[in-house]
Amino acid sequence: MHVPILVIQGHPDCGRPHLCHALAQAYADGARAAGHTVATLEPARLHLPLLTSPDEWQHAPASPEVAAAQDRIRQAQHLVFFYPLWLGDMPAMLKGFLEQVARPGFAIDPAARDPLRAGLLRGRSARLVVTMGMPAPFYRWFYGAHSVRLMRRNILGFSGIAPVRTTLVGGAATLTPAQVERWCTDMRRLGAKGS
Repeated sequence: MHVPILVIQGHPDCGRPHLCHALAQAYADGARAAGHTVATLEPARLHLPLLTSPDEWQHAPASPEVAAAQDRIRQAQHLVFFYPLWLGDMPAMLKGFLEQVARPGFAIDPAARDPLRAGLLRGRSARLVVTMGMPAPFYRWFYGAHSVRLMRRNILGFSGIAPVRTTLVGGAATLTPAQVERWCTDMRRLGAKGS
């Protein structure tokens, strides 16, 4: 089954290629080769001011760029986020992007009686591909993968997106070219499966 996929490149530096870019490209290549429709989105290329109050988050109109990003999310059945772990969490630019797009009325139904069932993005799945300097098992077991858990449960899950699968790429700064190619092969395989 072919699915519309949105690849969201969450690395804040779009001026030069990073591991996240190579992995995202491999995923997109694998998905396209398998016949999936793939769109891409780079929050770092958008002009997104930070929200500064709950009132602004709830009531301020979305900018044209945010509305266009929301349309891309609306059209996708599967979202794939690529981002590096910075200071134990996603980069601030990606978090600011998510705050802009996941507003009440788009991702969350403000009139829902049950806040646990307020997600408006049901019917979509997601994958998180997170790169990090530390070994991935250390991040998962010692730190509890708290940033990934926050993204899965508090942002995507609350919006109704499920299941959310994860791929953790540890030791990112010390990977050899052969190891990078193995990860890219894995990404092409996941892209071909649309998962």
